[in-house]
Amino acid sequence: MTDLSRRTLVLSSLAAGALTAVSAAGAAGPAQAAGAPSAVPLVRSRLTLPSGIQTGDATTDSAVLWSRSSGPGRLVATLRAVDADGAVISGKGAFERTLRGSWASADTDFTAKISATQLPSGSRFALTLQFEDEDGNLGESVQGSFSTAAGPNAAGRTAARGNDVPRGQSFVWTGDTAGQGWGINEEIGGMRAYAAMHATKPDFFIHSGDTVYADGPIQATVTEPDGQVWKNLVTEEVSKVAETLNEFRGRHRYNLMDRNVRAFYADVPVIAQWDDHETHNNWWPGQTIDDSRYTIRDVNTLAARGRQAWQEYQPIADRRALSPATTGFEPARIYRKIPRGAQLDLFALDMRSFKGENTPGLEATETHILGEEQVQWLIREVSASKATWKVILNDLPLGIVVPDAKGQESISNRNDGAPLGRELELARVLKAFKDAGVKNIVWLTADVHYCAAHHYSPERAAFHDFDPFWEFVAGPVNAGSFGPNAMDLTFGPTVEFAKAGIRVNQSPRDGKSQFFGHVEIDGGDAFTVSLRNALGETVYSKTLTPVS
Repeated sequence: MTDLSRRTLVLSSLAAGALTAVSAAGAAGPAQAAGAPSAVPLVRSRLTLPSGIQTGDATTDSAVLWSRSSGPGRLVATLRAVDADGAVISGKGAFERTLRGSWASADTDFTAKISATQLPSGSRFALTLQFEDEDGNLGESVQGSFSTAAGPNAAGRTAARGNDVPRGQSFVWTGDTAGQGWGINEEIGGMRAYAAMHATKPDFFIHSGDTVYADGPIQATVTEPDGQVWKNLVTEEVSKVAETLNEFRGRHRYNLMDRNVRAFYADVPVIAQWDDHETHNNWWPGQTIDDSRYTIRDVNTLAARGRQAWQEYQPIADRRALSPATTGFEPARIYRKIPRGAQLDLFALDMRSFKGENTPGLEATETHILGEEQVQWLIREVSASKATWKVILNDLPLGIVVPDAKGQESISNRNDGAPLGRELELARVLKAFKDAGVKNIVWLTADVHYCAAHHYSPERAAFHDFDPFWEFVAGPVNAGSFGPNAMDLTFGPTVEFAKAGIRVNQSPRDGKSQFFGHVEIDGGDAFTVSLRNALGETVYSKTLTPVS
């Protein structure tokens, strides 16, 4: 099939429902005008789910349910508790609930969400999502599943709704989807790293930013350095940089065209973060971008559209008002805590919305990466956490040097001395954790398009007032490979492991230059991190034991 015909097939299928309704209405009108005894009845098309389904932010007792409709309709969810074999539980431990959520309309690009709350902890659910039209007719249904974490008081093995569920959980993380022009190549099976992550059967997935590349056009073909031709599935919206709201939305619709992504999201809840490429490379608030591809240069305008599209398409809840009627389109805040029981609390950061200008980073006074409100939230919530492991999801690495023209995109400034600029904000956070006696903090990140394991220690650092910790890096999931980058020694990192592709901007073709991370926390709270390539092969592993 040619690229043009493949594109036409996909795009026409997304619009099929609307065309059916329009054709039927058009058939009725002329018949009445000609004096026919009765009008041809309107044939209402059945609502479909062209972008699959997602769940997200699954905690001990809640989750966000998401889908997109082919036309106006209300999202309807049916949840049933199932056992380890997927059989619906009856009798003791049975649980079934039907929820109706927000109305999908053109205002949300026909996306809708439900915040499912007051769910039993430590349970697995079979999920059915579909849309009902204004007459209450149910459309296509898509099945999925998700699990809630064991409750905060669970110990050893926990009985959850009639199941004997072992304590422990696993998850995967990575970043950077469809970057550098490497999109959905059906000849190699699409975005295969998503299938490799799916095969590990994780309890949830962390997308550590760059969920889309709004600033990276995707062309039908790309000739690789060895002469092979990479063939992308393409749509009109991804053929240029995103400026309009529809173009930003089209980036998210594009990724959900991949069958591996849809299958993964149907089974595995996502915790989504955003970074720069959801808007523009290395952007900061208030910037006027210097990029000839754009007719709109005000980054705040682009970011507002990019954020709206991102929040429409990610299963992220409105933390202010969790209820079945919540739309999930939170206007004020992306950073949040996701509690996963006695073993784990997750703290998802937003290192983009409050970021200061990309200067060389040598200011003697503190400059922002998180902003004061988020700094205080992070210190307060991490210090108060009773979970064994406190995992901080930083969408920008801590000690890796990431240049941006004459400035620095990164927290670090490539000066190995005492903290300056953004480093002062990080130093304040690390000191506060030490002062509060917080133990067992791990940082997880992506962004730099290679995988690595970093250990930070005050014994090697220019700044000493913090406790040692680990940072693990994974990615990209489906983008060009780069790195490894230089490290800034202000906080005393040592690189225990790093692996990148064999050349700059290597494609995902061989599966060995794309990476994801996997974490398993066992019943004894051991925290095992493995870094794996897109074929699922482990390239590094480290087991951490908790400190009391």
